[in-house]
Amino acid sequence: MKLATKKVKSLDSKKPKNAAIKKKKVSEKPKLPKVAKKAVKDEEKRPKKQKAAKKSHKKDLEGLKDIDPEFYDFLKKNDKELLDFNLMDSDDDEEDQNEAEQKDDGAESEEDEEKYHKPSNDLEVASDESDFEGDDDDEDVAAGGVQKITLNLLRQWELQLSKPTVPIETVRQVIQAFNSALASISADNEGEKANTAAYKVVGAAAFNGVIQLCVIHLQPAIINVLGVKPNSSLPLHKHKKWVKVRGCLRYYLSDLIRLVEQISSSNILNVLLKHLHQMAGMVAPFTALGKTILKRLIVLWATGDETVRVLSFLCILKITRKQQATMLNHVLKAMYLAYVRNSKFVSPNTLPGINFMRRSLVEMFALDLNVSYQHAFLYIRQLAIHLRNAVILKKKDSFQAVYNWQYINSLRLWADLLGASTNKPQLQPLVYPLVTITTGVIRLIPTAQYFPLRFHCLQSLISLAKETNTYIPILPLIVEVLRSNTFNRKHTAVSMKPLQFTCILRLNKAQLAENGFRDEVVEQVCGLLLEYLAHESATLAFSDLVVPVVVALKAYLKECRNANYTRKLKQLLDKIQESSRFIEQQRSKSSVNFDLKNAQAVQAWEQQVRNKRTPLDIYYASWLKTHETKKRRQAAQTDDINADYDIPKLKKPAAKSGVPVRNEQGEVELFPSDSEDEAMDIPKDDDDEEEEEVQPQPKQPKRKEDKKKRKSEKSQESAVEEAGDDYDEAATAVDIVKDLDLDDW
Repeated sequence: MKLATKKVKSLDSKKPKNAAIKKKKVSEKPKLPKVAKKAVKDEEKRPKKQKAAKKSHKKDLEGLKDIDPEFYDFLKKNDKELLDFNLMDSDDDEEDQNEAEQKDDGAESEEDEEKYHKPSNDLEVASDESDFEGDDDDEDVAAGGVQKITLNLLRQWELQLSKPTVPIETVRQVIQAFNSALASISADNEGEKANTAAYKVVGAAAFNGVIQLCVIHLQPAIINVLGVKPNSSLPLHKHKKWVKVRGCLRYYLSDLIRLVEQISSSNILNVLLKHLHQMAGMVAPFTALGKTILKRLIVLWATGDETVRVLSFLCILKITRKQQATMLNHVLKAMYLAYVRNSKFVSPNTLPGINFMRRSLVEMFALDLNVSYQHAFLYIRQLAIHLRNAVILKKKDSFQAVYNWQYINSLRLWADLLGASTNKPQLQPLVYPLVTITTGVIRLIPTAQYFPLRFHCLQSLISLAKETNTYIPILPLIVEVLRSNTFNRKHTAVSMKPLQFTCILRLNKAQLAENGFRDEVVEQVCGLLLEYLAHESATLAFSDLVVPVVVALKAYLKECRNANYTRKLKQLLDKIQESSRFIEQQRSKSSVNFDLKNAQAVQAWEQQVRNKRTPLDIYYASWLKTHETKKRRQAAQTDDINADYDIPKLKKPAAKSGVPVRNEQGEVELFPSDSEDEAMDIPKDDDDEEEEEVQPQPKQPKRKEDKKKRKSEKSQESAVEEAGDDYDEAATAVDIVKDLDLDDW
């Protein structure tokens, strides 16, 4: 160890003197800690980082111009210094020269200030009056890129759309304005479209002007743009200029059907549906949009008012015809389901709508019978399955699946369709299964409780037999009603109103005990027998066909003790026998010299007899006129009919003048006279007319009190009726009930 230390010392002593000098010079420099060295390096790199950050920030703001132009315009308007990069850079250079002369603390404070954004000095302080300055805001919005719709602008567009050569740009601008108008009334979740719209619609006048401009002038303008000739049969989407209007037209049609969905007023709906009917030819190229439009139209067709239903059906028919190959299946299925869904409840108010749906649906099925056969076969098979389950299971639920209005209305629909297509062979194979199903429904529960349902089914079978010229054994189903034990019992209750089976499928026990039930059953039996036999009265086998009916009617007349029933059935029996003798006379003539297998000869002979008019046919024509008059009279008394179904009454107020009429005593007169002389007379009861003559009568206190009481009750009842509906067609009408007071009674 000693030797090693000596060697080290000797080596140190041999070092040159220059090394010692170098050590001295290095030791003279101040030694900095590591943290300070790192700070110095960061200070040297900071200008480079700031320049790179400024460049990237500038690129980001320039990219903002393409990503969100509205926000870029907002910054450009309210804070220009943020976007003026050159000015900010020059300011930074001057500040750097001044900061070089100052200490490091000042530099750090200014770096902290650069981290925060300084608002511009041009910004105004908000005041309470700013909430009421709407015009200035609209002008600012227009200057920012969104143009406000004015009446002058609408007039300019109207003039441009009325020209023979319409600019396509004008059509696009009008469609954009329509989109902006719709966005202004849309929900909050659709408000984003209003932010990106090119126009701004403010006020009801501008909104109505835009809608009116599109409804009246847009469709002719598009026709002019496409260059469609008056008698051209070429589809619109096959014209050369269709590509130019295709995109904007898609948006317009989608906005139009969206507007139709949001409208509840029937008058406005009528206008929009008429416009959509004009635009129906332009829906064909848009398959997905067409399905959306048809879906909404089918809802209106099934649930709207009378005029709305008709216009919706016309739109459905026109749109479907334009693209029948792709849309017919979808439309038939949706319309049939809507028909079944909305025919669940039948009343005097809903019956006209159900009848309209059935007739219009028959017309839709008649467009293509090959396609209709698939739907008809499927749905008739479903009816047969329900009937089979009811026959086999014999449970309450299975019976209710058959004995309901939806099932009966479906049978009516297919009977009408098969009758309407009798001249074409596609659907005729379905006649036999439909007749079998209808007969099975009648036989399912053959009790008096379901006589109304039986009569509805028989009416469908009779119409089917008349239209298809097919023999259906209907007479036994009608005549066996007269042999019912329930029907032949004496009634135990008297009904003041006649019972009607028009909107009834099932009768309760109380109704079965009334005399109105028996009256309506006899009326239905006579009507159905007369309708069916009048059609068959010209056939070659009529005299043989009516033998069972004649025997059954004679047997019932022997037992019947009701003079009214006997008179009706006896008159019908006489006409049947007279027609039977008439046919036998025609058959006994030498004109019948053909073979019965010769169908054409038989049809020719029957046509000759039909032209001569049989006695039963003549009697049926006169009976039908009387029956139709009775039905119209009953239809006019819908409120009285609705009383049987517990439907609320809707009474229209009488026409009222602008100022309520008061009599001499100051009481308001609810029913003023039309003549000027009687305008101020007090309304009187019929019983009191003789008492109130010109000469005065002796006072009767009790009579006066009763009279006042009756008068107050009468005015109260009329006031309640008037208050039921304040609406009057006259714009100047005033509701008199509002002016009435308890002191006026």
